Amino acid sequence: MDIQFVAQIDASADVVAFPVRKGALADVGGANGALLAAAAGQARFEGAAGAIAETTAIDGGRARRLLLVGIGEGTRHDLERGGAALTGRLLTSGVQSVHVDFAGQGDEEDVLSFAMGAKLRAWRLDTYRTRLADNAKPSLKTIVIASAAGDVVERWAGYSAVADGVALTQTLVAEPPNLLYPESFVERCQHLADLGVEIEVLDERQMKALGMGALLGVAQGSVRPPRLLAMRWNGGAEGEAPLVFIGKGVTFDTGGISLKPGAGMDMMKWDMGGAGAVAGAMKAIAGRKAKANVVGVVGLVENMPDGNAQRPGDIVKTMSGQTVEVLNTDAEGRLVLCDAISWAQKQYAPKVIVDLATLTGAMVISLGHEYAGMFANDDGLAAKLLDAGLASNDKLWRFPLSPAYDKLIDSPIADIKNIGPREAGSITAAQFLKRFVDEGVQWAHLDIAGMAWHDKEGPTYAKGATGYGVRLLDQFVADNFEG
Repeated sequence: MDIQFVAQIDASADVVAFPVRKGALADVGGANGALLAAAAGQARFEGAAGAIAETTAIDGGRARRLLLVGIGEGTRHDLERGGAALTGRLLTSGVQSVHVDFAGQGDEEDVLSFAMGAKLRAWRLDTYRTRLADNAKPSLKTIVIASAAGDVVERWAGYSAVADGVALTQTLVAEPPNLLYPESFVERCQHLADLGVEIEVLDERQMKALGMGALLGVAQGSVRPPRLLAMRWNGGAEGEAPLVFIGKGVTFDTGGISLKPGAGMDMMKWDMGGAGAVAGAMKAIAGRKAKANVVGVVGLVENMPDGNAQRPGDIVKTMSGQTVEVLNTDAEGRLVLCDAISWAQKQYAPKVIVDLATLTGAMVISLGHEYAGMFANDDGLAAKLLDAGLASNDKLWRFPLSPAYDKLIDSPIADIKNIGPREAGSITAAQFLKRFVDEGVQWAHLDIAGMAWHDKEGPTYAKGATGYGVRLLDQFVADNFEG
């Protein structure tokens, strides 16, 4: 999607959209004001964020398509929702270009937020649809926004880079598991080197030498070899310890020997949503040249039930030296993350770690698809992430950590077991990970199980992959790690 900015609307434009705040319809439309007011009345349009009303005007023998786009109270999220609604309305309409008349209203932030929503909503994955009807194919190529508000062109580059990061995550999450697996995930991220990201990849042999028995145990049932991918962006002070993001990258999760029910198993292609979010965040951060040192680490495995698969009852030794009794092979994400956390701490000596994972079904039961769950060992870090979640609209809700829960995952024959009882399932998963975090390291765990994929349309995305986490992490970096 090409977003362009001009000083004033093109009088020859065939399709024109007018952003409308709630209750401000009288201020919109100029010579077409009466016609637009009538269209609004017929559609019961009042300017609610994302609402649209449209009509046609005859001008000199030609028809012009006019749209009213609700931007609600004019908040950042309302404006994004308005931009997304416009794209959603016109994406497959046959229209190739739309002009948006922001002249006389809104500031730079308003215009950029509207444009951001418009670009985010344009993402689709049609690669494998060979019989898509012509009238179902995307036609909208350009959105031209007319506004006198400041110099939005230069600032748009940063916004656009973040949208590109979200799109990468959506693509990774949506890809089929026969085409997206540990090795191909790594290949999909190689282009980040063109943005200045340093890429490091560990193969099975290297991970075995490092003692990553937990991660390798998950992978041993698959013909797809595991990988550990590290993406480093050095945009901050030289020698300063980096902020580290860690993502769970189970590219397909059958549950292993503890096999999941067949119904819905196809959706387990998005069990790498945490890794996808980290990769997308690194693209966003590098794309806008963030002035911070940031590393993204993702553990990539496929969890399959063949004759060599890990068994319930196995004991594995982690890179940290701690042993884990594997009681359920479908509680595999924490086994991947614990070794990734240990390696990242040894490799980078970070002061702050944030991990993201589609970790527990219990989190979906708790929060549905509105918030991701957050666990943190530091109140200050938790507050910063909560603020970033509100600002980005990738919202978080904090859950407790407490030694009282540790007894639920103590093993009688190993240091720890990989699953507790049915109650407090998301909490015991976080307590498991906490045991691998070094003393003095600020750490937060984000359980995004309900957020990586949605079967309903959202504010800035269609049904499917949401891209959750990219904007959250980018906002967190911008607010707290860039001077």
